[in-house]
Amino acid sequence: MPIDETLPFTPLRIALLTVSDTRTLETDESGAILEARVRDAGHLVAARELVTDDADVIATRLDAWCDDQAVDVVVTTGGTGLTGRDVTPEAFARVCEKEIPGFGELFRWLSFQKIGTSTVQSRATAGVARGTYLFALPGSKGAVKDGWDGILRDQLDSRHRPCNFAELVPRLRER
Repeated sequence: MPIDETLPFTPLRIALLTVSDTRTLETDESGAILEARVRDAGHLVAARELVTDDADVIATRLDAWCDDQAVDVVVTTGGTGLTGRDVTPEAFARVCEKEIPGFGELFRWLSFQKIGTSTVQSRATAGVARGTYLFALPGSKGAVKDGWDGILRDQLDSRHRPCNFAELVPRLRER
């Protein structure tokens, strides 16, 4: 889909959260890839943190960023699989007011083209809470690239046509 270069670009303030029991910010290659892509696209990295695979901790961090007027979007990596420790979608379910089911569906369709049926193990998800977009990507480097390059880069660009998530930010808090 096209980017309309005649329109102004509006940078968004994006917080990045890695969910992992085994990584640190220094060893988090997926988070580093995502941060670089966010910056390269012209957006602002509002924060970058790492938390353990604990639904309460994840939900608390998401809630805090949803209440922070300096954050428009949160993108998480990790914790979307099927093991007992993978609880990011459960944390999202506690926080989100509206789901964006097409995000997970499109992510799995894009992922299927690269990893085949293994994509069914992904529980990538998205939603909106208190005017903040929330997107959960799997923690692999490939998944982060697929999610950003294949969906979020365009949808978070205010110039993307025919429509995009960015242009809705001012209206997300409407009642």
